[in-house]
This record gives sequence, structure tokens and C-alpha cells, in this order.
Amino acid sequence: MNFPLYIAKRYLRSKSSQNAVNIINFITFLVIVIGSAALFIVLSAFAGLKTFSLSFSNTFDPDLKASPTMGKHFTLSADEESDLAEIEGLANFSKELEERAYLTYKEKSTIAYIKGVDENYRSVTGVDSTLIYGNWGGDIYNAVIGFGIYNLLGVPTNNRAPMEVLVPKPGEGSLSQGFNAKPYDDLSLVVSGVYAVEESLDKKYVFARLPLVQELLQKDSTDVSGINFKLMENASPNDVRNSIAEVLGEKAFVLTRREQNTSLYRMLNTENLATYLIFTLVLIIALFNVVGAIIMMILDKQQNSKTLFSLGTTINELRRIYFIQGILVTSFGGLIGVVIGSLLIGSQLAFGWLKITPSLAYPVEFNVINLLIVIGTIVVLGIISSKIASSRITQKLISA
Repeated sequence: MNFPLYIAKRYLRSKSSQNAVNIINFITFLVIVIGSAALFIVLSAFAGLKTFSLSFSNTFDPDLKASPTMGKHFTLSADEESDLAEIEGLANFSKELEERAYLTYKEKSTIAYIKGVDENYRSVTGVDSTLIYGNWGGDIYNAVIGFGIYNLLGVPTNNRAPMEVLVPKPGEGSLSQGFNAKPYDDLSLVVSGVYAVEESLDKKYVFARLPLVQELLQKDSTDVSGINFKLMENASPNDVRNSIAEVLGEKAFVLTRREQNTSLYRMLNTENLATYLIFTLVLIIALFNVVGAIIMMILDKQQNSKTLFSLGTTINELRRIYFIQGILVTSFGGLIGVVIGSLLIGSQLAFGWLKITPSLAYPVEFNVINLLIVIGTIVVLGIISSKIASSRITQKLISA
């Protein structure tokens, strides 16, 4: 067996003759366990929150989406639709047309987006799962609104009194059409359903039939503001994306689901990194205890070190003994902390004992990458602190 490793393991198992040294060693080990467990739990919690947050946007966001390169709209011809349908790996696609609109019902009003969608939209996105009242309706003048709009306007579902949608008329103005001409186009819609996802999205959209919105906005049947794409299960997003770009040319660009929410992903990743750095700083401060504990051990075992030196052990080998001891302490402490953290995260996943609301458990996610990050962080910091402490072994100390 490697001699420094053998001695380090003996020192790790044996107790010091001085009770203060034993207490310091125990506290050091406990701090490492608690610190590594806390870091793993926090990273798992943020991973769960990230997945939970993205689940809201993923309901509306398709696998791929084509948006106009310039302006708000672009044209999609029948031949281009046929070419898109033949792309390998593409399960389905849906056309949409949206514009900002003024909504009014009786004496209440708000501003939102009127989104015209075709019959494929519900199969391309997961919007069907968000309905809490009603349905999509069978009439062309039916609409589905967000829960936030529903609360603001107080418009009931399937009521004969329709909700009015107003959009400015396109063009230079309406004065040339006469003083009595309206500066806007209007559309009456009967609300057949209400969706609920999260606050900002619940106040944003009114879903209606695509031909109806195209007529409201005075657009041709080929005019769209976007195309949503659903991929087959084993399809390559990059290959399908390139094929779509070839069909649409320069009039539209294609975004992945991640690119559709770059600001959200950036915010979540930044928060995750900031949390990791903060808790790593806490671990760095905690691992100063390791330096102090090893130095105390060096002083406590000074006579043993002199004996070993007299028997032919070199200074470097003595340093290596305490270096290995520090690594063993931090590694075992980190491993036990990760096990404790894993058990707590597993219990939350299994039983949901910590609740956000009475019906919603706090979201956590067990991720092997987070486990490796914690262990790697503990080992690296342990190596640094053990190196610093073991460097205190000098010829002068042994000869004293």
C-alpha cells in the first residue's frame, strides 16, 4: 500500500489525545456535509423551477417556428405548403396571423393580441391542455380567451352578447374615405372557452379562426405572421430547420423553442449560475475550517512526524500524508452530503411534502449533472485547501 495513504487513513480513523482537536475535526466534517447537501438541494430546486417555468411557455411554443424576416407578415403559397408537408421528420405545421387589438365588452376594455389559427394549431402546440372553461367551439365566430382577459372584461362564455375586437385600418388614413368612415375594423366574437397558463400569457391572447382574422386585418388568405412546426419523435431539429429554410427562403427565419425564449432561458441560467457561485463562496469559507483542522492535526502529530522523519520519511512524503488526509475528509464529507441531499430531493419527488400551494408541490429535479457539479466542486476546493494546509510541513517545523 502507498505509505502516505496508509498513514493518512490511520490519522483519519484515530482520535487525538486532545479533545479540542477532535471537536474541531468533527465540526469541520459536519460543515462539509451540510455545505455539500445544501448546494445539491439548491441546484436541484433551481433545476425544478427552470423546468416548471419553461413548461408554461412550452405550451404555446412549438418545436420550430418561422417568423417574417421583415415586417409583421409574409406570404405562404399553396406550392410552399405542399413542399413543407413533404419535409422528412416534420409531423405537422400550423399557420397563424396575429395583431394587437382593442377588446371591449359592455363598458370594460383591454388591449391584447388577436391570434388567428388554423385547424392544425391544437395538434402542433399543447394549448388544448390549458382550457379551464368551455371548448374551442364549432362556430366560426367562436373565440378562446385567456383567464386574465376573462377577469378584466367579465365576458361570459357562450353568451349571445359578443365581445368586440377593434383593430386600426391599414393604409394612410380614413379621411379620404369620408368624415363618417370608421378608422378601425371591428369583429364580434362569442367566447366559447377560457385558457389559463400564467399571468402574462393569460392577458395576452384571443384565439380565433384564421380566415376570420385575415378578413379583419384585410389580408389575403396567403398572408401569415408565423408558421408553427411539430417534429416527429426522432427527427433532427437542425435537419428539419434547414429544410424549412430552403422552402421559405429569405422571407422568413426559423427559430427553435430555445431561441423563441432566449430572454427567459438567459434569465434562468443567470439565476442558476449566481446561486451556484454564492453557495460555492459559502463552501470556500467553510473549507477554511479544513485548512485550520489540518494545521491543528499537524501540530498535534508533530512528534509522530519527527519520528517518521527520523525513520527516513521525506518532507514531501509528510506533506503528502496531510494532503491526502484533507482530500479524504472533504471527499467523504461531500459524498455523505450529496447522499443526504439526494434523499431529501427524492422524498420531495415521491411525497411532495413541501408545497407552494395546497395542491402544488415545490418543483425539484434530480439531475446527475448537478450531483457531479457538487462532488467536483467539493473535491477541487478540498484539493486547494489541503495543499495550502500541508505546505505548513517544513524542515524547521520537524526540527523544532
